[in-house]
Amino acid sequence: MSPPKRKFTAADLIAGQSYSVIKTFKDYDGIIHAVGESWRFVSKDFLPYEDGLSLHVESNGQNVTLRLQWREETQGELIDNFSDFVEEV
Repeated sequence: MSPPKRKFTAADLIAGQSYSVIKTFKDYDGIIHAVGESWRFVSKDFLPYEDGLSLHVESNGQNVTLRLQWREETQGELIDNFSDFVEEV
């Protein structure tokens, strides 16, 4: 039996670690991130006055920013339960 999967938030991503989407989600800009999408996490920025969390990733050799908002009515639940949507690879 394999050990339980590590739970993490979007703010807990590890620089240099690769991740793969396992459950489709939509970011703040309305961009759909589908199952199978994968990227390497580079860094994050947090904008407290807007509760904005920007995830900077590298995907197919391109620098990409996923913008999220850490509020209940937007992506709060997604951010808090990010390990339900992406897995470390």
